Amino acid sequence: MIEATDFRDAMALLPTAVNVITTNGPSGTHGFTASAVCSVTDTPPTLLVCMNQAARSHEHFVDNRVLSVNVLGAQHEHLSNAFASKLSSDERFEQGVWTKLVTGAPILKDALVSFDCEIEHIQEVGTHSVLMCRVVAIKPPESPSGQDESLVYFNRAYHYVGQVELV
Repeated sequence: MIEATDFRDAMALLPTAVNVITTNGPSGTHGFTASAVCSVTDTPPTLLVCMNQAARSHEHFVDNRVLSVNVLGAQHEHLSNAFASKLSSDERFEQGVWTKLVTGAPILKDALVSFDCEIEHIQEVGTHSVLMCRVVAIKPPESPSGQDESLVYFNRAYHYVGQVELV
């Protein structure tokens, strides 16, 4: 049997994008930092987000049935830390500039890209919920240059990935 600590140590070597996941609705405005986000299919546009059931905002995401995935750039390390901290929801959203698209879930104005989603299915797997989300709107990058660096998490530390201009 594989021990949980061995699995976590191995998964730390899988580089992942850092995202702030947000929701807004009858259950309030909430958010958390997540790396467990991936594309499922493009027809219909669907992605999944994994969320720990013990997270204090879990029930709010389930109740609101909407979320946005805000893909963070290198300049957002402080935002990732804020949304992973014990700060209140109000204190978290004081970081950054926020707007809305279709669902009303907060969209980070300068995110690399944001996906506005409706939660269609929730599957419980062990300690986590897998939220299957239909994308209803996308906020593309503010700068079309493609020179932004993405914030990634690898080996329990932040790193930056982007295009390097060769001279």
